[in-house]
Amino acid sequence: MELAHTLLLNEEACSQLSEVQKAEFIFQWLRYLEKLLLATSRNDVREKQKTLVEQLLSLLNSSPGPPTRKLLAKNLAILYSIGDTFSVYETIDKCNDLIRSKDDSPSYLPTKLAAVVCLGSLYKKLGRILGNTFTDTVGNILKAMKSAESQGRYEIMLSLQNILNGLGAAATPCHRDVYKAARSCLTDRSMAVRCAAAKCLLELQNEAIFMWSTDLDSVATLCFKSFEGSNYDVRISISKLLGTILAKAIISKHPGTAALRQSIRRVSLEEVLELLGTGFLRGSSGFLRASGDMLKGTSSVSRDVRVGVTQAYVVFVSTLGGTWLEKNFPVFLSHLLSLVSQSHPKATQTQIDAVCCRRCISFILRATIGGLLGEKAQIAAAKDICQTIWKLKKVMDAVLSDGNLETRLGSTDVAASQHMLVCALQELGNLIHGLGTTAAPLLQDSSIGLLDSVISVILHPSISVRLAAAWCLHCIAVALPSYLTPLLDRCIERLTVLKSSPEAVTGFSFAVAALLGAVKHCPLGIPHGKGKIIMTLAEDLLCSATQNSRLSAQRTQAGWLLIAALMTLGSAVVSHHLARVLLLWKCVFPASPKDLETEKSRGDSFTWQVTLEGRAGALSAIKSFVSYCGDLLTEEVIQRLLPPLPCAVDLLIQLSSILKTYGNPLKTPSVVYRQRLYELLILLPPETYEGHLCAILKELAADLTAPDIQVAASTFLLPPLCHQDDLLILSPLLQETDHRFIEEQLLLGNGGACGSLEYDPYSIYEKDVEGDSVPKPLPPTLSVISSAAKLFGVVCAHVGEAQRLLILEQLLNSMKHTKGARQQVVQLHVVSSISNFLKYVADSKGSLGPDEMRRLALTLVMGALESANPLLRCAAAEAWARLAQVVDDGAFTAGLAQVSFDKLKSARDVVTRTGHSLALGSLNRYLGGISSSQHLNSCIGILYTLSQDSTSPDVQTWALHSLSLVIDSAGPLFYVHVEPTLSLIIMLLLNVPPTHAEVHQSLGRCLNALITTLGPELQGNSTSVSALRTSCLLGCAVMQDNPDCLVQAQAISCLQQLHMFAPRHVNLSSLVSCLCEILLDNSVLVNLCSPYLLLRRAVLACLRQLVQREASEVSEHAVMLAKDSREKLTPDANIGEMGLEGALLALLDKETDQRLCHDIRETLNHMLTSMAVEKLSLWLKLCKEVLAASADFATITCVDTMQEEEGHKLDDASVLTTRSDEKPHPFTNPRWATRVFAAECVCRIINQCENANSAHFDIALAQEMKKRDSRNDFLVLHLADLIRMAFMAATDHSDQLRLSGLETLLVVIRRFATVPEPEFPGHVILEQYQANVGAALRPAFTSETPPDVTAKACQVCSAWIASGVVSDLSDLRRVHQLLVSSLTKIQAGKEALSHLYNESASTMEILAVLKAWAEVYIIAVQRHKNNKQTLKTTSYSEESVRNGSNSSYGLLDLVCTDLGTLSRLWLAALQDFALLTLPSEFASQLPVDGGAFYTAETSENAKMHYCNSWALILHATALWLTSTGFVVADPDEGASNLSRPVTPTSMCQDSSSGATVKSPEDVYTDRFHLLLGISVEFLCSLRSDATMESITACLHALQALLDVPWPRSKIGSDQDLGIELLNVLHRVILTRESPSIQLASLEVVRQIICAAQEHVKEKRRSAEVDDGAAEKETLPEFGEGKDTGGLVPGKSLVFATLELCVCILVRQLPELNPKLTGSSGVKASKPQILSEDGSRLVSAALVIISELPAVCSPEDSVSLHCLDWPSKLESYCLSSLNLWNDRQVPPCLVPLLYKLFSFFKIQLQG
Repeated sequence: MELAHTLLLNEEACSQLSEVQKAEFIFQWLRYLEKLLLATSRNDVREKQKTLVEQLLSLLNSSPGPPTRKLLAKNLAILYSIGDTFSVYETIDKCNDLIRSKDDSPSYLPTKLAAVVCLGSLYKKLGRILGNTFTDTVGNILKAMKSAESQGRYEIMLSLQNILNGLGAAATPCHRDVYKAARSCLTDRSMAVRCAAAKCLLELQNEAIFMWSTDLDSVATLCFKSFEGSNYDVRISISKLLGTILAKAIISKHPGTAALRQSIRRVSLEEVLELLGTGFLRGSSGFLRASGDMLKGTSSVSRDVRVGVTQAYVVFVSTLGGTWLEKNFPVFLSHLLSLVSQSHPKATQTQIDAVCCRRCISFILRATIGGLLGEKAQIAAAKDICQTIWKLKKVMDAVLSDGNLETRLGSTDVAASQHMLVCALQELGNLIHGLGTTAAPLLQDSSIGLLDSVISVILHPSISVRLAAAWCLHCIAVALPSYLTPLLDRCIERLTVLKSSPEAVTGFSFAVAALLGAVKHCPLGIPHGKGKIIMTLAEDLLCSATQNSRLSAQRTQAGWLLIAALMTLGSAVVSHHLARVLLLWKCVFPASPKDLETEKSRGDSFTWQVTLEGRAGALSAIKSFVSYCGDLLTEEVIQRLLPPLPCAVDLLIQLSSILKTYGNPLKTPSVVYRQRLYELLILLPPETYEGHLCAILKELAADLTAPDIQVAASTFLLPPLCHQDDLLILSPLLQETDHRFIEEQLLLGNGGACGSLEYDPYSIYEKDVEGDSVPKPLPPTLSVISSAAKLFGVVCAHVGEAQRLLILEQLLNSMKHTKGARQQVVQLHVVSSISNFLKYVADSKGSLGPDEMRRLALTLVMGALESANPLLRCAAAEAWARLAQVVDDGAFTAGLAQVSFDKLKSARDVVTRTGHSLALGSLNRYLGGISSSQHLNSCIGILYTLSQDSTSPDVQTWALHSLSLVIDSAGPLFYVHVEPTLSLIIMLLLNVPPTHAEVHQSLGRCLNALITTLGPELQGNSTSVSALRTSCLLGCAVMQDNPDCLVQAQAISCLQQLHMFAPRHVNLSSLVSCLCEILLDNSVLVNLCSPYLLLRRAVLACLRQLVQREASEVSEHAVMLAKDSREKLTPDANIGEMGLEGALLALLDKETDQRLCHDIRETLNHMLTSMAVEKLSLWLKLCKEVLAASADFATITCVDTMQEEEGHKLDDASVLTTRSDEKPHPFTNPRWATRVFAAECVCRIINQCENANSAHFDIALAQEMKKRDSRNDFLVLHLADLIRMAFMAATDHSDQLRLSGLETLLVVIRRFATVPEPEFPGHVILEQYQANVGAALRPAFTSETPPDVTAKACQVCSAWIASGVVSDLSDLRRVHQLLVSSLTKIQAGKEALSHLYNESASTMEILAVLKAWAEVYIIAVQRHKNNKQTLKTTSYSEESVRNGSNSSYGLLDLVCTDLGTLSRLWLAALQDFALLTLPSEFASQLPVDGGAFYTAETSENAKMHYCNSWALILHATALWLTSTGFVVADPDEGASNLSRPVTPTSMCQDSSSGATVKSPEDVYTDRFHLLLGISVEFLCSLRSDATMESITACLHALQALLDVPWPRSKIGSDQDLGIELLNVLHRVILTRESPSIQLASLEVVRQIICAAQEHVKEKRRSAEVDDGAAEKETLPEFGEGKDTGGLVPGKSLVFATLELCVCILVRQLPELNPKLTGSSGVKASKPQILSEDGSRLVSAALVIISELPAVCSPEDSVSLHCLDWPSKLESYCLSSLNLWNDRQVPPCLVPLLYKLFSFFKIQLQG
């Protein structure tokens, strides 16, 4: 291929190649030529221009393939644009002559097409330079089009588009001719031609005024016709054309003279909307025809027209833009809702039509309001929607209150308003869901009355409206959790009061169920007691259902719906009500079959309706219980669930006879009952209904083959049974797209029903499947089939083989005995069931049974493999492979493969060939490649042949897809086939017409599989590998130029793979350019870009991989691209200014697909990690602009006025409130989620800088380095921006953003607290921002703030106070006052705490406050202690001493004011924590009512909050107890119940309980054991996730405890306790390497030894006093020694201490251990130089060892010599002292070593 890299074509090298290689060689040369021409000087090009033109024209005559002709045309155009143009006319004439040629043979067609493409390219590039030649050219092309086939028409349309693009207004003379030709192509039978015609007309409308003025109506009608029978691509293209033209009709200013302007009709917005509305309601039919259809009552609008017009609405509004929509929204909303009103009954004449139209309207609203408007505009739109709801409500009220004769007409109006209300309510819910807590002002505005409006329509007569209103409340509750409990209370209250109204009972039960479904999305939950209220209400409704027949059905449904929704609250709530639920479940079914027979004999139609409703509801409730409370499903509960099941199954069997008896009214209830039972049985283990398997199986078979089935619902039954990859070869409608919401309805055909909430009200509380969209359950008739097919798989796998055989034969016979369309439906159901069965058996590693079973299964699947339905063929191929997998027999698998081979060899029809080719691929996928290489060769050979069948693109597509599966599964076995396969792929890529995009997509999958197979071998340099790599890159290049978006996505995916395996050989620059161009297209106009979600995902997935390795290079290439093509870029996405990072942030704000947003965030995170430090200013600027773009400056200016009395503070605060308006904002109204991400980025930037240059946190150094080199940039120089960003985020309306802002503020405080201010010595840089910090924190302490925000703010408060930034007490008191207010709130008791959330939320807030106070108290005590030491060691003047003592005591004085209260609260919290951490076997000992700050019901949720807070509270409590010396009783405490302090906040404790009075000694002992017990329990079982903060706090608490005599006396007097503590500390030292933790542990050890020493001294002193001085000689010797049995391991304090100290010494000085040194002495090893931490550890250990003799008896202290190490340590000390004196040994260590050596010498001599 190197020979192709020349300016002129190497014809000699080319002539020696085969046809395939020659095509590849020419394409490679043309690619190289394109780059070379742009880089070569004009003179050099002119020298060789003649030869080049001749070579290119000769290629034109050699039948080039589609990609080659496109590239050839491009090169010709570039050549003439750079070189001379005098011969261009000759070239144009030659092209025209080729087009005029009479040769119609297939071999000459490529030449003609190449000539057409060349003309388009020449005119596009050269434009008006070519003069008037275009008239002849256009005429010639249009004449040729009359006899052209589809490929010709396609290329001619694209060529005309290019000609129009190049000539601009100069082409006016031929506009009408082009328009006429494009009109006919717009309704062409070829979908590709329609798309090309749409592109041509889109280009034409830029200059052809008549298209959007005089001919506007006819253009619209033409587009409506084009939508008929269209595919997805056509709808995208035509909707873009129609939307753009209609938008232009409104906004364009007509050019020309005044007379011309007057003659052109102006088009108003109302006319345009009416035009679109006509298409939506009547389609492409004329008015008269439409009127006739309306009279007959038939609908003539096909769904594809309606969906196409829906997309055109979106394009129309997107083209006009968000600002236009904001101004015209009321008109637009009114028009859209009128489409589903009674004024247009045609749109809603059937339920199915109404649901489909509603879905279209919802899509338009979501795509426009949700996609184009910022948050403020969305709030305004929500107000308009709310007003519309009020208007519709008034109309309904007027009708319902009107008692005259016109009521009948009025009731029609009520029915008509229902669809308008449903659309309005759903969009209102979606809007608020998207806005989150930023929607709070909208709900607080009483003039709007949003909540009242939604709740008022819950009583609407239509069930659809009631459900929509309930769903809207669900969205409000998810978005604003603080409204959840009030809404729940309000709905429960209305339901209780209005129990006698059927509408109220159903409406408010829907609302309560929807709100309960929202609880799982709200982390703060709802009060636990709500569960009891709802359960009681549900029981009441069920019990009262029989009292009033008018309300029986409604109350029954409502009762069970509430119970089913209650289950979503989880085990913690449900466990308290389970017994009542199980009792209701038992009572709803007859006790025996006899009772069921009695029921049958005495019931009537209405009774059975109510009965079936109740039992279906009960089944739903139990299904919900099993789904959401799986951990409660114990053996005992299962046994209680089982008794009603046999009766439920018996009723299922009897349903058909009941239905015959009572007729049609029971049809729907019976179907719903079946569905509910099947759904429950799917979830339950099959063993639970083992005795009824056969009966259930018969019912399932009857359902699946029922004679009255009419709807073929393949699109919902089969996709889950097909492999996800196989769906790619089917309709794009099955793939994920931006239009999936409306395109889904086309899959069901014109007769199928879309999913809608009214089909299954029970889905209102289910988990959201697709984000914020409304649940879309299918009609019961379809859902029951889906459930039956799933259950069939489970049940069939568990019945006996004989029964299984019978049922399969029954299914086969049913298929044989039905005919026509019904047979297809039955076959569909049967194949679904068999697929489910095979899948279940394969997954559970089961067995199929005897050979007869195989034969039957094979027959059932074989028929489907040859079905006309492609989806069924796909599912059958999957089942075919599953069958082989289940049988697991090589001979059987080979037989299956042979069947397919034989069929493919003999069959000529498309259906058989596609079905069996996919079957071969599936076999390979599931069996890891057919083991025999002969079979592999045969398989590949057949697929090669099929993939070259150019007569059928479908066969090629399926065969190539199957080949990609074979390549994937064959692995190394495929190596021998790589070269021929790659040649085949390249040959097809170069020759298959672009109109067959599906073939190119399959080729892309094959190429991807080949690249994966080759893997890292692609890095090789051998000739063969190099050729393979070149071919792969060539294939990618061909696909990149393909007009189809999915083919481009495949190209990007292939390049991503190549970059992973052979990064050096992928041109990163061109790849990034390609990605950025697609990205920019998609980020500038989200709704006008490529609609293919899969392409956008491919681009982001590739970018994400690239930036992981080469973030900097990718960013540079993107900026270079922006500079090179600046004129093409819009200001909205200017990579040149904002960088790729900015473009991605802008895209993140506009994109709605969750997976894509995740990839964007990951990409940005990788870029930030790699480049945040070097591009600091850019990143901070981007984050600042995102956070500032939509900041509410009214809020921001409210910086604390109290703190702005001094001038300089006002100036500092104004940093936050001023905003430069130099440039338009690059981010317009970013959403709250984007702003949260920006705030998180700020924290990550700070963390990245922490690991970089120290100058980032040293302003003096940063300023100095900035002076040296102005390019240097440091974080500390941007501190004002950091504070501003944190402030803006912390004071936003969005709670999530407030949390992120407070976290950012916390990070800033912690990182910059110690950075000094060089201009003001003794001060820190953060000091100037104290006003801003206070202002940012204050809003978090208001009463309406959620507990999680307050908890985070408490953390920031304590960090700010503890940081020491503020030294002035008056300044400090302002933030301190916030903590005081929180403490006051806690003291006020339950009444002051929020009842909006779960009790655990209050626990979280209380503990956060107590933890914050604990941190402040700890730091106050430390500062006080440090200051006292400073005063002792330093001499000061009298004034400075006085000032110093004031500042040091100040903070402590502030805390001490509340210390009495705090100490009680801390002790209560610690006691709660101790109880909650008890093992489960002690659960019975827990207080029945809970603890001081938690309730028994919420104890599990509360544990997490205690775990986050206990350590600092423990430390603070220990310090407080130390300060009291365990001696002085707290004057605030009463004499009773001292061991368990009663606090004002005790939620569950009774202070008047008759507890025994304890002495102060007992109280202190209890407290001491509480603290010690918590510490020991934590330290002795340290988990891997235990934080350093917790361990350190725990050790410091122990140190504080042992600082005073009383606790030491407790430890000293209880030797076992001391030994236990030492063992625990030993374990800490072994498991934690941190020097600070080990030093803290050693300090506790020293204190324990000190306690033991004091105890020994005390005993000796006591003995002396008791025995008198005269008997001194005979006194007993206290301490460890021979009297206590020596130093016994496990019983000796000294031994435990020595063990711990030796552990430290040996770790730091390995020479001490003979096992490590390998000899008995240490002289051979050179003593090592210890680190500073090591020196401290050794020093501490030696100090402890030197204290040990004092714990031994004087006589027996000599026994220490029996240990092996004293002599070694002596030797080591001797050899080390000289060395250490010369090196950096801490001075404190030298005397210690001397002292220790002397001690050992004395002891050893003794």
